[in-house]
This record gives sequence, structure tokens and C-alpha cells, in this order.
Amino acid sequence: MGFYLNNSEPYSMYQEMVRNPYFVDKTQMIDEMIPRIGITEKYICVTRPRRFGKTVMASMLGAFFSKACDSGDLFDKLCISQSPAYEKHRNQYNVIYIDFSAVGDFDSYSQYISEIQTILKGDLRGEYKTVPFRANASLFEDLKWISLETGEKFIFILDEWDSIFHKDFISERDKKEYLNFLRLLLKGRTYVSLAYMTGILPISKYSSGSELNMFLEYNMATEKTFDSYFGFTEKEVDVLYETYRKNRTDTGITRQGLKEWYDGYHTRSGERLYNPRSVVAALTNDNLGNYWTSSGPYDELYFYVKNNVNEVRDDLALMISGEAVPTRIKEYAATSMRLVTKDEIFSAMVVYGFLSYDNGKVCIPNRELMGKFEEMLRKEEDLGYVYRLARASDRMLNATITGNTKVMEEILEYAHNTESPLLTYNHETELTAVVNLIYLSARDQYDVQREDKSGIGYVDFIFYPKYDRSLDAIILELKVDSTPEEALAQIKEKKYDLRFRGKTGEEPVYTGKILLVGISYEKTTKKHRCKVEISQVKN
Repeated sequence: MGFYLNNSEPYSMYQEMVRNPYFVDKTQMIDEMIPRIGITEKYICVTRPRRFGKTVMASMLGAFFSKACDSGDLFDKLCISQSPAYEKHRNQYNVIYIDFSAVGDFDSYSQYISEIQTILKGDLRGEYKTVPFRANASLFEDLKWISLETGEKFIFILDEWDSIFHKDFISERDKKEYLNFLRLLLKGRTYVSLAYMTGILPISKYSSGSELNMFLEYNMATEKTFDSYFGFTEKEVDVLYETYRKNRTDTGITRQGLKEWYDGYHTRSGERLYNPRSVVAALTNDNLGNYWTSSGPYDELYFYVKNNVNEVRDDLALMISGEAVPTRIKEYAATSMRLVTKDEIFSAMVVYGFLSYDNGKVCIPNRELMGKFEEMLRKEEDLGYVYRLARASDRMLNATITGNTKVMEEILEYAHNTESPLLTYNHETELTAVVNLIYLSARDQYDVQREDKSGIGYVDFIFYPKYDRSLDAIILELKVDSTPEEALAQIKEKKYDLRFRGKTGEEPVYTGKILLVGISYEKTTKKHRCKVEISQVKN
């Protein structure tokens, strides 16, 4: 057993996953990989956003195929054991497993790649002592000699192939050398039985020449193959949630909560996907929260936005309000550090999982990511009016709670007098976006729902106190070319306050005050008007 060759680490990693009470069996993917062994379509690259199970699936394949150890104790009870090919292929291959993100901390590309080559050559020469290796032969020559002398071949599992592109030391020349290394290692080599790579960046960016165009790439946006193996589907989350309920006597998470926090991605076939790492973390911790972790400049939202703040900030405001905005996806843009156009910026954010793409539009996928966008809005002054409105949201909430309509109107006028095209209010959507921004801080204390079903209609905004039931609940209705009085009349007529009452015979879910808020904008006078009334939940 070597460091990269037939290492038992993939087995140990996957064993930990299988033992997790929130494990999802996706071993059917192995059955789709087996027919690729030893044919021309043996080069496979799966690209997905971060935290979508790429390493889990890589370790699964390593544990199944590698001769390192008998993995029957893991797979005998899983779906793959029902395959006719199960026994024939389990633990029958020499596997070279390299996690390129865990190579080590180096200051240069030459150190990085030399470490990989030195260790792998040591593994090979230690295992195949009878092969007549040349003293100063290359890694590629050693592999070829092994194949010629013994007839043995290798499965290559290369996880996070693109992690080197995130290193500070990497140069354009280094990138070309690295791609040439992968080409020499894999392309046209008879010792390759299967080459499986994972990453975030689209490998097809580099396949226009002769480097890596032998790979078939499977991404989430355009390819159906393998799409159900990365991320959790609705049915899988249903099963996990039932496990969670059985494991705990007192549950703090609802099924709807999981959907709101971690759903929002889409496969090419149209199926909805949840972020798997966050779902498991939430169920394990019995807490819906933000489990998105940053690991470098590519993970910071503002890294993308700062390249062209003026072009993207209006769309950011719309997305914060829950709208999807049209974008032409250019997945290659993610490989560039110089993102310029809106399409390039949003495309890169899709590749890294910050945005979800579906039917020609991008949006913020869920509440977990919405929290990251909110953080950015509150601290980045370069976002102009968006930043200023977000910063004014504490004052707006306080004015609403105290019924100070003069201050509310003053803040709205301040919003309208900014440079934003949004605030022309050609559609109620733009007014909705502005309201989202000026009440941004309310999300810390309230569960803010837009167009929620209430009474005999849908209310524009409803603010549910999250933790402190002594807070006033808020029902907010918007009107363009109308009056705040008409907005309040609609709230009463359609009985929106019923949303705070329990079902017949039950206790009300909320018993405090309800603030009825009407906000209007008159296009001819370009004036906002606000009105606040107090109501009370009654049995």
C-alpha cells in the first residue's frame, strides 16, 4: 500500500460517511462507472459547486475499486450489492487516488507538482520491485513500464483537479505546465483503465487544444448524466427528515425549514437539489443555520461583485427581494480572475454555488445564501445606494414599530432620490425590491415572507417574530398610484391577520399586537406615503 497507490484512506473516509445516521446511498453511480472501464469513454470529469458531495463520491469509488482493502463490509448492504457486476469489480483494481487540494502547503508550482510526482514514483517502485525502471525515468515512463512488464493497469481518481488554480503562486505559465502534466499522465495511455476527476471549474475551458479534450465533462447545468448523485433530492431529504424525527424526542427543525434554508438548486433534468453538507449539519445540530464556510478569495461574494459594481447592483437588489434575473451563463468565466461583464460575474457565481441557474435566469437559491448576500450589502460601501438603504434598515424598522410615518417617508424619499433605475417604479417589482432593502435588518428578528398566503389572498409582506413573541408582528401592503389607506383597507378586507390565528378550536399562534402597514407611491408627484395602524389577534 502506498501514499497514492492503493491507499486505504478512501475506504476510511467513506466508512465514516456510511456510519452517519444521515447517510444517503448513492452507490448506483458505481454501476454506471463500471461499463466505462477500459473503453474510449473512460475519461470522466464531474464538475459541481463546493459542498455538493464530490469528495464523498470520489472516496466511494476509491473504496469500491481499490485493492487496498476488502470493502465488502461497507457495500454488501448498499444498493450496488444488487448489481450483477458487484463481486466481479469490487476491490479488483490498482487505484491511484490523489486529492489535489490536500497535497501540501508550497510556495511554488514546481514544489507542488514535484511532491506529487516524487511520492507516486516511490509508491510505484516500492510495489513493483521487479520492473526494470531507469534510474532517472519520468513518472509517465514508470507507469508505462509497469503496464508493459506486468500487464497491470490503473484507475485514476483525481479529486479537486482544479484546486491549484486557487493558489496564490499560480501563474499562467504554471497552469499550462499543470495541464501538460495531466495530459502526459492520462491522455492516450494504455495503462489507464479509468480516469475520474472532480472539480469546480469547467475542464472544457482547456480542451480546445490537445491537453484534456479526451474528457467527457458532466456539469449540473447542462448534463443529465450523474445529476442525481450530487446533492440531495426532495425524496432523499424526506427520508433524512424522518430519520431525524425518530432520533430525537424534541425536534427543533421543520421539513419546510430545511426547504427554505438549503433547497434552490436545479439539475439539468429539472429536479430540485438541496445542499447536502448543510442539510446534514442542520439535522446533526438540530439547528437551521448558515453552514456555508469560506476558504479563500473565490468564496467571497464581493470578489466577484467588485469587478463591475455599477452593472450588477440593481440585479443584486432584485435578487435580494426574491426575484430571478435574466443572465446568459458563460461557465468558462469562472476560470478568470478578471470578471468584467454582468454575465461573466453571475456565471462565475453559479459555478461556485452562490447563485442558482434555471431557464435562463439566476437567483439566490435559499435562505442560507441569502444571509451571505445580506452580509455583503451591509459592509460594502462600493455598492452605493444598495449599501445605504441596507444601512438605513435599522432606522426604518424602528420607525415602523413606533408608527413614525414621517421618518418612514423620509427614508423612502431618500431611496427614491438615489441613482437607481430600480426606483423609477415602472413595476411593483421594483418597489418590492426597495422595501426588501429598507427592511433588511428586520430579518435578524423576523421571518420575513413575501406574497404569503393569508386570509383570502396573498399579502405583499408578512413579518413573523422569530424568537421574541413580545415583538409586534407586521403585515405590509404596497400600492403604486394609490394611497396607503387603500393598502390598509385591502389588509382588512382580505383578512390577512388570520395568518396569526390558530385553526378553529386551537390557540392562536401569536397573541401580540399586529402592525398594519400601508406604503404607496404616486408616479405623478413622485411621493411616498405611509400609514401604520395597530391591530390585535383575537380568539
